[in-house]
Amino acid sequence: MTWFERAEAAERLGDRDAAIALVSARAECHGDSDAHGNHLWHMDLLACAERFTELAELAHTDVHARRRLNRALRERGMDTALRRRAEEGDRGALYNLVHLLCETDRAPEAGRAVRDLAPDNAYALRLVADLGSPSPRTP
Repeated sequence: MTWFERAEAAERLGDRDAAIALVSARAECHGDSDAHGNHLWHMDLLACAERFTELAELAHTDVHARRRLNRALRERGMDTALRRRAEEGDRGALYNLVHLLCETDRAPEAGRAVRDLAPDNAYALRLVADLGSPSPRTP
């Protein structure tokens, strides 16, 4: 069985630690396409295992870790963690926070977050305007 097959099997069986160990040994952000694919898989495995501290550490220098961490926090409804990251200057966290708040019918809170954290961020303001508007209901 190849390392890849072992990693897939470990992931399938829920042994994320084993899968992470196997994949991380062959993951490289700036390597060839296989190594880069393994890097993205590694980020996904860390998020699925909820190893947010590890992802956050990698996020200081790795855009893929930062994106995957922010998406995982949004998927889990962790608005406080996203807000903390946005307060530290992570624009991706701010955008995910706006999405999360608007998806959970808290558009006014999203607007306040943008006004508090990035009042001049045109994209964040546009997100609030677009996502915070009630969608027309069809009969």
